[in-house]
Amino acid sequence: MKENPRLIRGMHDLLPEAYHGHQSVIDAALQQAHLAGFQRIDTPIMEESRLFDRGLGASSDIVGKEMYSFTTRGGEEVSLRPEGTASVARAFFSHGLAQSVPLRYFYAGPMFRYERPQKGRLRQFHQFGAELIGASGSLADLEIIALGQEILNTLGVADKTVLHLNTLGSTTDRAAFRDALLAYFSAHKASLSEDSLRRLDTNPMRILDSKAEQDRALLADAPMIDEYLAEASRRRFDQLCTGLQALGIAYVRDHHLVRGLDYYEHTAFEFITDALGAQGTVLGGGCYDRLFEIVGGKPATGVGFAAGIERLSALITAPEMPKADCALIPIGSEAEAFAPVLAQSLRRAGIATVYGFSGKVKARMKQADQSGVAFCVIFGTEELAQDVWKVKDMANGEETLLSTEALQAFLNTKIR
Repeated sequence: MKENPRLIRGMHDLLPEAYHGHQSVIDAALQQAHLAGFQRIDTPIMEESRLFDRGLGASSDIVGKEMYSFTTRGGEEVSLRPEGTASVARAFFSHGLAQSVPLRYFYAGPMFRYERPQKGRLRQFHQFGAELIGASGSLADLEIIALGQEILNTLGVADKTVLHLNTLGSTTDRAAFRDALLAYFSAHKASLSEDSLRRLDTNPMRILDSKAEQDRALLADAPMIDEYLAEASRRRFDQLCTGLQALGIAYVRDHHLVRGLDYYEHTAFEFITDALGAQGTVLGGGCYDRLFEIVGGKPATGVGFAAGIERLSALITAPEMPKADCALIPIGSEAEAFAPVLAQSLRRAGIATVYGFSGKVKARMKQADQSGVAFCVIFGTEELAQDVWKVKDMANGEETLLSTEALQAFLNTKIR
């Protein structure tokens, strides 16, 4: 007996209701992005592996354990994209856009990471994101965070999230901070988790966001970035905090927030919820000025965020599924043959119309009622001969006889 193909672990189907919630998240995000001057961009799902190897950093879990990478028949080393920012940076220098800055880009689409599937964490998942390229400083950071806040407001979930904010300092600040963390955690090697021991030599800053209890017990006495910030870095962060206060955006200063990718510096932020269990971050990002040079391009500046669409879909109250406006109920073979003609005519007039392909009139009426259509058009041989249509209002049961000319106008008036 043949076994039917199964859904691959960590992947999921978006059936109509789930897709509707998914799309409503994207639509709300895109609406706010357009209001802020961001334009839609789409990058390939597959990129050269070295883009992510360089951009995300060898110490990141994504590069170390989670990439879907393979060699093509032509010998190219490629990967399915695990995130969107590196691809947008590649597109920026691939198309020579340095003379067009500042650029405001918005994207949405599937990402892929080979990790342990759990609630809110899948191997194929979807993100939308915004990238502001060619602008730097606290105003650019503020623009991106404000956009994220407005999207969450539009979705009606802002009150379920808390903005966590930190600064990682400049490249120079980070280097000094890294050395201090390396010295501190090296003195406590025996107490570190296996993951943190691995990160100790590659990026000790990542130990700060470890979820392991044995690591978190060490954080109270660990060095803090504020001790290593240059005056310019401190001023940038203070200006950002002042700007957030002016916009009425509340935040929590989180000294242990470092994000999971190596390209971040200066501002890092996450909107976190406690309504989804362990997978609490629904939107996060920061400044990534170093990324462009890391992936092989010329120096540039950038700040952005990405948001998990599945996670936000789980938080929102999705709008109702769209329903057809009208159902045709043909009686007899002649009427059934004409149903496609009438349906197409109504659809061209902007009236969402459906019809059944078989079944008795009573069964078709019941199906139409259950589907939630507003009106049914009932017709048989007699109606066809007289060029009239019986229209039933499904809300109150009233029936009206209309000519073909009057039918479209009646339905459009009632529906709109």
